[in-house]
Amino acid sequence: MKRRTVALAVAVATLSASGASAADAKNEVVKFGSYELQLPLGLQADSAYVPEDNPLTAEKVALGKILFFDKRLSKDDTVSCASCHNPYHGFADPDRVSAGVGLLPGGRNSPTAINRLFSAEQFWDGRAKDLEEQSHGPLTNPVEMAMASHDDVVTEVGRLQGYEPLFEKAFGDDEVTMPRIAQAIASYERTVLAGNAPYDRYKAGDKGAMSAQQVKGLELFEGKANCVTCHVSFNFTDEMYHNLGVGWDAKTKKLADLGRYDVTQKDVNKGQFKTPTLRNVTETAPYMHDGSEATLRDVMVLYDRGGNANPNLDAKMKPLNLTDDEIDALVAFMYALTGPVTNAEPPAPSEMPK
Repeated sequence: MKRRTVALAVAVATLSASGASAADAKNEVVKFGSYELQLPLGLQADSAYVPEDNPLTAEKVALGKILFFDKRLSKDDTVSCASCHNPYHGFADPDRVSAGVGLLPGGRNSPTAINRLFSAEQFWDGRAKDLEEQSHGPLTNPVEMAMASHDDVVTEVGRLQGYEPLFEKAFGDDEVTMPRIAQAIASYERTVLAGNAPYDRYKAGDKGAMSAQQVKGLELFEGKANCVTCHVSFNFTDEMYHNLGVGWDAKTKKLADLGRYDVTQKDVNKGQFKTPTLRNVTETAPYMHDGSEATLRDVMVLYDRGGNANPNLDAKMKPLNLTDDEIDALVAFMYALTGPVTNAEPPAPSEMPK
């Protein structure tokens, strides 16, 4: 069962919304004791997922941010979490697959780290039950950060004296452990949030926030294109797994990547991958788990033809018969889902522990 902390949510008046009605819109706040995380307009506090043993604190978030951007957590000091989850590319990677230590290519496209506060299971196949568990994986993955063991990660962080006061502030003493490293990184990632996009201001009452083409795209998104079948609610994802036929070879009758099946060993999960959030999706090209779709228009064309036929194609995938103008409108609507990202600025070199 997923561990979930339901934080106290309170609404406060936003200062950023525009328009007569939008000015009355509310930002929600996630509270853990004395710590308050104000969410961008459009995000919902009661959907926050945080493990009971790792409540958010300002000190853990600050430590986690340093760790997230620190390349010394990799074997040759060249790769950090931010190398694959780049804040200048929607906390994703502009390459089809990321290059790790020694420029070795990974096996999948790096998913965005934005709005992970609202997600329990992580990775395209959901193999990590939460961000804490996810944070362990890349550190010792031989084609990512390539550390020999988690003990080596602990040793590396522990030798840098500048980390001692940060761990003491975050955990009450300066002991460096792998669980603490993971808890801190996860805490930071939960503060990387995107909302307050034109769509959110439009829904809050500012009818000038979206263009006529984007409004048409929204209508298609909720209607003829039926995108809301999977891209639902405020974060535009059902957090479920679906087979779109991506990676299917019609000649060999095989999938290049079995996805969720590798976790569950259930035939029904073959070729299924997690529905990504559409928040700031315009910044995270290329698309799909293998980066095979270069542009959002390419993605729309894939959906328009009903995906790629294969034995496990999701029953929700149907040809849409969209016109070129309708595809253009849907792509335009994606831009209405792009907003500023909180806590995205990398630490200054002077802030990094010595």
